Amino acid sequence: MLTINVAVLLAVVVFFRLRRRTESRSRFDEKMTVVIVLALGMLLAPTPVGQGVLTFLGQLTSGVTQASR
Repeated sequence: MLTINVAVLLAVVVFFRLRRRTESRSRFDEKMTVVIVLALGMLLAPTPVGQGVLTFLGQLTSGVTQASR
């Protein structure tokens, strides 16, 4: 039996939705993309990958803040 990780499936959907031209999108299409990206974020947040991204972004923002002082 083949199992599909929902986060991977949503990442693929987001990738293909964002490849489309911006001019051809309707407002509903843009809102749907935002909802899908938020769902992907909710699925990735509790995972080790999500925690790693959070740590990386925290270090990046900390470095930028210290550099601007």
